This record gives sequence, structure tokens and C-alpha cells, in this order.
Amino acid sequence: MGMDDFISSGIKRLDSQLIFTAEIDKMTSVLRRNLLVDGSRRENDAEHSWHIAVMALLFTEYAKEPADVGRAVQMCVVHDLVEIYAGDTFAYDSAGNADKEDREKAAADRLFSQLPEEQGRKIRSLWEEFDAMDTADSKYAACLDRIQPFLHNTLTDGHTWALNGTKRADVEKRMAVVREFMPEVYAWMDTCMDEAVEKGWLMQ
Repeated sequence: MGMDDFISSGIKRLDSQLIFTAEIDKMTSVLRRNLLVDGSRRENDAEHSWHIAVMALLFTEYAKEPADVGRAVQMCVVHDLVEIYAGDTFAYDSAGNADKEDREKAAADRLFSQLPEEQGRKIRSLWEEFDAMDTADSKYAACLDRIQPFLHNTLTDGHTWALNGTKRADVEKRMAVVREFMPEVYAWMDTCMDEAVEKGWLMQ
């Protein structure tokens, strides 16, 4: 079983879209560091992307600038596609982050070129906008990308924080976009970090 069994439609464009659709199924095999809320196992990239896409429908009232929910959802579902080839890089892994940009650009070249040109260009531009965080839509999507694993940590005894000896200052730096763009949500995070330090989940 697998792509060797793909049955061509006889239409080149449709075939490339179908093959890309099958290729991104590999997101379900890219494991992230954080646990599911029930603590049963590690979350995968596809679950994370779905989760923050749903969150995009819920939290716009806390954004300092109006964000286009539809565009934010699109960014949420494509922002980690490159990890199919580049792998997931833990947010607080300084060594892994050193070459993350190069690995992900190479992965983007490989992945998005599999689509019809204009579709590949469109999805890549969404991915690039998300990473740049220089528009209201991308800042909103980036906030959700940070809030979701933060929430999971608060519900799983700070699993990934404690496992990696994460410092509060590192989390604060990672959450800077939330502090800037969704300050009411960041106030909640600040309270959570106080408790995480008290419980030993985060290092001071």
C-alpha cells in the first residue's frame, strides 16, 4: 500500500493535487514535544494545526487589531506543513533552532513545488507570512500557535517545560507576540507562569 498504488486521473493538474494531498498525510507522523491534554501520548503536527485553526474561530475578540479569521485559519493549517521534511523543532531547543530556517526553506522548496505553480506559490506565501509575523492576520495565527501548547503544558504538569528544564524567561520571550497582540490572554499566561514556577515546572 502507498503511493505506488496511486491511480492517475489522466489530468496532470488533478494528479499533482491528489498526490500533494496524500503527501501531507505525513503530518500525522510528525510528533511534537507536548502531550495531549489527557497525557496519553505526544501530539502530532496535524492535530496541532487543526486545534489552532479551530482556536482562530474563537479568540478574535482579544486581538488588538482586526484579523481576517479566514486567512488566519489558512495560515494555521499550512504553517507546519514543511515539518513533513524538516521535522519538528522544539521551541526551546537553541541548537535545533540554529539551522531551522535553512531546513524549513529547503523543505518548502521541495513540498510546495509539488503543486500546480500558482497554488504552490499561494500556500508558500501564507507560510512565509505566518513566519514573518508582520501582519495582523499572521500575528493572530502566531499567537494561537503559542497559546495552544502553553495551555497543554498547564494541563499536563508542565510536561515539556519540566522535561527540558525550561526557564520562565525563555517562555516569556516565546510569548512576546501574545503580550503585544493579545494582552488580555497574556495576563492569564503570566498567572500561569507564576504557578508553574511555584510548582517547579518552570525554572526561574
